[in-house]
Amino acid sequence: MFAIGLANYDFNWGPTTWNKTNCPYSHPPNATQTSNRFIVGGSENWHYGFNYMDWARNNGPFFVNDTLVFKYDPPNVNGTGFPHSVYLFSNYRSFIKCDLRRAKRIADPSQGAGEGFEFVLKKIQTYYFGCGEHKGIHCKTGNMKFAVMPLKHWRF
Repeated sequence: MFAIGLANYDFNWGPTTWNKTNCPYSHPPNATQTSNRFIVGGSENWHYGFNYMDWARNNGPFFVNDTLVFKYDPPNVNGTGFPHSVYLFSNYRSFIKCDLRRAKRIADPSQGAGEGFEFVLKKIQTYYFGCGEHKGIHCKTGNMKFAVMPLKHWRF
């Protein structure tokens, strides 16, 4: 079983009550903006050895219609370097094992160049991402995987 929790680390056990003004996830941070754009990994981009699970935890919450941008270097002309790709895993078990048999490649090694590959979080569901190059080795040993579950924007 996989669970995602959102906790208020500043919770006050005093007489404070929750309402739409003091609940941190009751509305988007900027009420005029309906979606955000996140570069996966921030300035690190998408590469072997970076902890993307930490990145996702530290950059959330994510909302429906937010865009994830995967930026990575394309394969070199002379065949050197390490190509990357982006796969969407169908379930938690495949994600944990980096099992590509039921995963869908959503970006090939050349799509991360320039402005990068963009993926829009269209539904409230858990999205499992990973790099599928070298038969999943980048996912298994290089920490090139993460999961996000976008939330719905609440309007009051």
